Amino acid sequence: MPFARRLRPLAPLLAGAFLLTACGSGGAGPAGTAKGADAAVTLDNCGAKVRVAHTPRRAVALDQGAAEIMLSLGLADRMAGTATWTDPVLKGLEKANAQVPRLADRYPSFEKVLDAEPDFVAASFQYTLGKGGVAPREKFGELGVPAYLSPSDCAGKDNSGDGDGVRTSALTMDTVYGEIRDLARIFDVRERGEKLVARLKSRVAEARAGVDGHGVSVLYWFANSDSPYMAGCCGAPGIVTKELGVRNVFDDTREEWPQINWETVADRDPDVLVIGDLTRRSQSAESAAQKIGFLESDPVTRNMTAVRKERYVLLSGQALNPTIRTVEGVEKVAAALREFGLDT
Repeated sequence: MPFARRLRPLAPLLAGAFLLTACGSGGAGPAGTAKGADAAVTLDNCGAKVRVAHTPRRAVALDQGAAEIMLSLGLADRMAGTATWTDPVLKGLEKANAQVPRLADRYPSFEKVLDAEPDFVAASFQYTLGKGGVAPREKFGELGVPAYLSPSDCAGKDNSGDGDGVRTSALTMDTVYGEIRDLARIFDVRERGEKLVARLKSRVAEARAGVDGHGVSVLYWFANSDSPYMAGCCGAPGIVTKELGVRNVFDDTREEWPQINWETVADRDPDVLVIGDLTRRSQSAESAAQKIGFLESDPVTRNMTAVRKERYVLLSGQALNPTIRTVEGVEKVAAALREFGLDT
């Protein structure tokens, strides 16, 4: 997800007394153990071994995507904080989310996270656990706090450049389902995890039923009107594209969110515009209203087919990210294709 990059010096590590608090066990039963025996879960996670000695009782979700998976698994009472939000919480999770402190709307300082005395942290993006985000995962490791990274941001993806990464292979919902299962295993709620995966699969199947978008071109715009971030072929929008058979007008780039000038966008002239409706305030044209206002007034964009015919699909930022909300993206784009008469 394109966030404005900013560097923050790491907060000083807290005193050794904190280590005893953060790393202590306790809770309703260790992760991965149906009988409550004292056992650990170890996962191969984005090139690192993550060992969780006990079921987390003070977990911190460093990104909204991780937070909504935890909340959907019924883990609010085991969460000590959340951070880095682009949108209101997923409908149906409002009450659970209200129980969990929000540490920051964007990246919290490392010290702020440590103040929550976490025994486990999870992030949706490698940047969050890197330089300029909250802190490198090694820093959490030095304090004995396991740090989990969503496989959606590392599997088949190269994050070594300055942008939002390049997909070496197309993302699928199976990777998202894998994250759900990982977290369900860590928190020893595997049955809940399987039920959540089954519900999401059912929703995708229902959304795509009877929809054939072949021949329909789509553009996905996340944010920024000055140097707009448009979706490349193979991230979360690529899941929507594949499920519905539409064509992304920028399917010729594997960059996750390349910045593309408006002249090139107008040249591609998509049939449908899928636009992010964000509530954060970090870049230009965050909300859908701002985006549409720009599109309909700018001389380069106002004559595009999708703009003239007002074929707009509004999605949350999380629906454009590789999260459980990607299913929402499939549903809403499918519904729009039916409404626009472009579904067959």
